[in-house]
Amino acid sequence: MESGRSAYDAILLDVDNGPHALTRKTNEKLYSLSGLGAAYAALHPQGVLAAWSAQPDENFTRRLRKAGFEVNEVHVRARRARGGARHIIWVAARS
Repeated sequence: MESGRSAYDAILLDVDNGPHALTRKTNEKLYSLSGLGAAYAALHPQGVLAAWSAQPDENFTRRLRKAGFEVNEVHVRARRARGGARHIIWVAARS
């Protein structure tokens, strides 16, 4: 992401359990304001960043908006009709 300017149509993040770097501290950069800025710059105009999380995070939503994204929070069930845990996917479009 850091080397590409307007190089990607979409970037998908599915690391750790979401915006909290629980597995590896180095993943924290992906969810920081500077990491989101790098993702924004790496996307084509109208490109999309999607990020999965095990739980909502209002601070992450704010950081996405601060980085310039238009944000849609999609709430999904882990097992569709059978229920299961609720997860969130942020769909953030470069405006």
